[in-house]
Amino acid sequence: MRNVGVVTSGGDAPGMNAAIRAVVRIAYSKDFRVLGFERGWEGLIANTFKPLTPRSVGGILQLGGTVLRTSRCPRFRTTEGIEKVAETLALNHVDGLVVIGGNGSFKGALKLSLETDTLIVGLPATIDNDVFGTDETIGFDTAVNTAVTEIDKIRDTAISHERVFIVEVMGRERGFLALTVGLTVGAEMILVPEAKYKKKNIFEMLKESSARGKKSGIIVAAEGVADIRNLARDIEENTGSEVRLSVLGYAQRGGNPTARSRLLASLFADKAVELLVKNQGNRIVGLQEGGIANVELEKSCKTEKPLDFSLLQLAKVLAT
Repeated sequence: MRNVGVVTSGGDAPGMNAAIRAVVRIAYSKDFRVLGFERGWEGLIANTFKPLTPRSVGGILQLGGTVLRTSRCPRFRTTEGIEKVAETLALNHVDGLVVIGGNGSFKGALKLSLETDTLIVGLPATIDNDVFGTDETIGFDTAVNTAVTEIDKIRDTAISHERVFIVEVMGRERGFLALTVGLTVGAEMILVPEAKYKKKNIFEMLKESSARGKKSGIIVAAEGVADIRNLARDIEENTGSEVRLSVLGYAQRGGNPTARSRLLASLFADKAVELLVKNQGNRIVGLQEGGIANVELEKSCKTEKPLDFSLLQLAKVLAT
């Protein structure tokens, strides 16, 4: 019986538990033994793990977060830390390591791959949806739905009080979440890090909307775009609109995963174990054009996933 390790790393995402469950049960069906390393890369440095069996992962499919816990691990960014992880894998005779996480986790996994013979397969799980090699990541759909639910409620208040609301969603460097959320809530404007904006354009848009009889509005902004407090003040001073702020925050990372996030977790896990059975590693699995595919880990880490700017234009047309 061969050994497979599984670790959840970086920011948590809804569906990580579904992925753990699927990896364990599918791996066991292929006569693997599974070791769950705890608290991300920290657990691999400290050699902290627990055996996982089909029964021990029962009842976690619907849970948010990760039963293996996760953490940011500065030590793993050092040569010494990476060597320690490689040592842990060798000590426990881990033939394959499934890394459930996002871009940061995969970049760390890529460095690790140079120091170990353990086959590494990545399962993209992040609400940022910014991993190259997959059209959608585990947890993205859940985060979108969480934000949409809250903004729909905010819209009720915006209309009732004839106010403009700026709603900040997660996304320090990428705007996939803000773009999808903004489009699906009918936001009057969407602000993403990838597209520079001018405040005067926002002022003009709101004035034009008001002239058409539209007295309320929603602006969805990724957190990495701007200080929304300053933006709110400037909008009030230049348009006369009453502006309120709402920061959705960490609620977007929690909660029960949607059916789609659970489905992707299961499908990605199935492909990951298939790769390990075939002795293929240093790859990530993902959704491409409706099918489950895989790409080289190095290519995923070194290629920036493009944002679909045509969706920004569509959102603008739909908001008129």
